[in-house]
Amino acid sequence: MDNEVAPAPNYVRRVLELFDGFGDAEAIVAGEHRLTYADLRTGVLTVSARLRQHGITPGMTVGILVQNPPEAVMLQLALHLMGCRSAFLAPNAPRRYRLDFLQLAGVEAFIYDARTLPNMGRIMSEGNPVPIVACLGEGGLGPDILAPYPPGAPELTPIDPADVPMEPASLFQTGGTTGQPKLVHHGQIFFQTLLALAEGWVATGQHRLRHLAGAGFWHVSGQNAGMITLFSGGTFVLEFTYNAETALAAIEREQITSVFMTPPILYEILDNPRLDSVDTSSVVMWSVGGSAIVPSRMAEAIDRIGPVIRPVYGMSEQAFITAYPGAFKDPEHPERLRSCGFAYGDAKIEVRDDDGKLCPTGVIGEVWATGGLTMLGYWGQPELTAETLVDGWVRTADVGYLDEDGYLFLVDRKKDIIITGKGSTNVYSRPIEDLLAGHPDVRAAAVVGVPDSATGEAVHAYVVVSPDAAVTAVELRTLVVETLSDLWAPREIEFIDKLPLTQVGKVDKVALRNRFLEDRAGQPTNISQSLND
Repeated sequence: MDNEVAPAPNYVRRVLELFDGFGDAEAIVAGEHRLTYADLRTGVLTVSARLRQHGITPGMTVGILVQNPPEAVMLQLALHLMGCRSAFLAPNAPRRYRLDFLQLAGVEAFIYDARTLPNMGRIMSEGNPVPIVACLGEGGLGPDILAPYPPGAPELTPIDPADVPMEPASLFQTGGTTGQPKLVHHGQIFFQTLLALAEGWVATGQHRLRHLAGAGFWHVSGQNAGMITLFSGGTFVLEFTYNAETALAAIEREQITSVFMTPPILYEILDNPRLDSVDTSSVVMWSVGGSAIVPSRMAEAIDRIGPVIRPVYGMSEQAFITAYPGAFKDPEHPERLRSCGFAYGDAKIEVRDDDGKLCPTGVIGEVWATGGLTMLGYWGQPELTAETLVDGWVRTADVGYLDEDGYLFLVDRKKDIIITGKGSTNVYSRPIEDLLAGHPDVRAAAVVGVPDSATGEAVHAYVVVSPDAAVTAVELRTLVVETLSDLWAPREIEFIDKLPLTQVGKVDKVALRNRFLEDRAGQPTNISQSLND
């Protein structure tokens, strides 16, 4: 039709031009494998040709099950070059969630890594049959798209993106902290924005990134950092397993300049006796995100690692919202150790009340965000999309406030607000958690609301203490009473060995609430006096 809008030029064309210019510079490090940009460019074109050979055509939705192999980058760019919609499964999500993901995404082909996920890939293939199954590596249910061409076979020609009428897109599973994961739909504008951010980084003349991946490439945050690194000519270092030991080793070995990790991994590093003997001086940007950083541990990180700690805030639906580069202990603003920074890139932030009206500076409300990294919606879930995406703004369901300089402070998840007391007062978990975790004997703390017949809900805390700790629950509760109020003080404090985490490293409060309910099945729900009895 004459009024049809032509798709925007495929962003991968520009990416391949950049890769060609970067040439023999090191692009990806994965264990013993080291790929140059020339290798990466060739890999993208070869994988694209192989996908076409095995029946994948422009516009298809392709399910992908991988961990962190270098070929994951090639596969993503190859599919996008063809105008396909990639659908990345989280390999550490529950099996039922993965199967639901494939069904809701409506995948027409499925590709899995037969080298590292053979059993899981086979189960997923058999649980949700699709016309085309292919593998990375030999021994899987489908052909190996990495196999070398047989001698004498006709050369395959990669597709020309100019001939593809569809724009590329991707579907990602959310972290699932609020229930069953959803399918976040990001279109080409998302990847074009990452490309613009990368070119902006190069234009500033700052250091060439050597980024250590702290998240799986199947997750939005993993692709954000990876794509910005590669689009700017840096080196993307992939680790198969990621913990304090492997992170410290990689930082020293690869002279990492940029790293991303969740707070629990940061805390493991701070508690690791090797930290003081490992050379981390190459790092100039130590990003921490996925959940809030405890201010006391933030101060410790700044003291021991340096003024390179960079709290970041984002979510699958709006990938980068804020960043706080070079966070430091500002004597004029000590409270900013609790902040996640200010708007990043082209992101815009507003704090609104329940009626959608702007909140004044310092007033708590729901955080709304928008920008080029905003999702297009939840795939196949229009009602949920309408609730979350309003006029191009994402309702984050996070509760916080902005200060006079635009710094954002988060205090809770909207669904995690604890409504307690005779006046049905809103109590937020973050200030309580920060206070508890700030005690010298406490390593971590999580606060949840639990049923209580007298107050509706009661504040309940789970605390992890140091091995030689002597602190008691009564002492910790008294600390909260004296600093905040009795209303905010936990009615019960349980000491546990470790806080449960979700697949993306966030404290799993659903699991903690379930633990509480299971432990007290059949018991009275009025626990208001439990610490005083």
